[in-house]
Amino acid sequence: MSAIDLGLPTVAIPQVPVRRRSTRQLHVGAVPVGGGAPVSVQTMTTTNTADIDATLRQVAEVTAAGCDIIRVAVPSQDDADALPAITARSPIPVIADIHFQPRYVFAAIEAGCAGVRVNPGNIRKFDDRVGEIAKAAGAAGVPIRIGVNAGSLDPRLLAKYGSATPEALVESALWEASLFEEQGFTDLKIAVKHHDPRTMIAANRLLADACDYPLHLGVTEAGTAMQGAIKSAAAFAILLAEGIGDTIRVSISDHPVQQVKAGNHILASLGLRPRKLEIVSCPGCGRLQVDIHRLASQVEAAFDGFPHPLRIAVMGCVVNGPGESREADLGVSCGNGKGQIFVRGQVVRTVPESQVVEALVEAAMDLVDAAPEGVDK
Repeated sequence: MSAIDLGLPTVAIPQVPVRRRSTRQLHVGAVPVGGGAPVSVQTMTTTNTADIDATLRQVAEVTAAGCDIIRVAVPSQDDADALPAITARSPIPVIADIHFQPRYVFAAIEAGCAGVRVNPGNIRKFDDRVGEIAKAAGAAGVPIRIGVNAGSLDPRLLAKYGSATPEALVESALWEASLFEEQGFTDLKIAVKHHDPRTMIAANRLLADACDYPLHLGVTEAGTAMQGAIKSAAAFAILLAEGIGDTIRVSISDHPVQQVKAGNHILASLGLRPRKLEIVSCPGCGRLQVDIHRLASQVEAAFDGFPHPLRIAVMGCVVNGPGESREADLGVSCGNGKGQIFVRGQVVRTVPESQVVEALVEAAMDLVDAAPEGVDK
């Protein structure tokens, strides 16, 4: 995808460099994780994995939304049998998510999965199988992600700590990592998750101090779309600002595409991923002379999937409207049933309110047509 140079009169925003935590690096297929690599976005399919076509359709959807790594559930033999076809046709690396049955770990490795996620707390006699798993994964060059969740913590640690405390989550993860280390296998990524962002933050800080493995961040069972995105953004922002975190998943109760979009927006907001479409719109007040919520939603829908990074200001009054519109790539400042359309900081036309969305789309296409081919923004 080519970016476009809009030649904007932008005001430089001071950048505070984030010193990333120094970690080992591993590769999930072609995606590097840790060791200074960009933070990657993951999600998980919600299809029956055994339904190969449905699963691959969803993989294609999340890939188009900007997903880097996809995880698929493998709770049955039928799911394990589907893995070779899925890994062969997926455009992004596939991680097999294994619970309860260790034999599926070996099936996933043999199927060509780029990684395997295990939750030792709910795999029967997992510790007794670590040697075999390490040998198979090492021979195939497949990394293992140790996932520890509050809802499936090892009963021994629940008894020791009384609940899924940060210390309990970290002790569980490091214990399992030590078993792999005894086998000479260190191609590991670790995730310690909790539904409470504060517990999740504390656990990841402890883990970051105790090891140099790449860390996958997630507020597990975060909740509905708005609540879950807010909880995830709050936790990720704090940890990523401290240099902690190498991959993320926004675990909201919504379609995987929305999880991916939320993850990309979080990273872009933190300067960790190039921005794509960004709508700058006012929250609303008594000065408004336009239904700004409806208009902003219409503009966002009109530009859904637009392949160039744009900041579009949708403003509803004369107080902040002109200034915000001038600072955006494109903008509209509305009032008295009309909208002033801004391009490159200048008013180019005034249109009836009913034509604002159409006018913004036309202005965007004109900018794309006028931009030199392949110019980076």
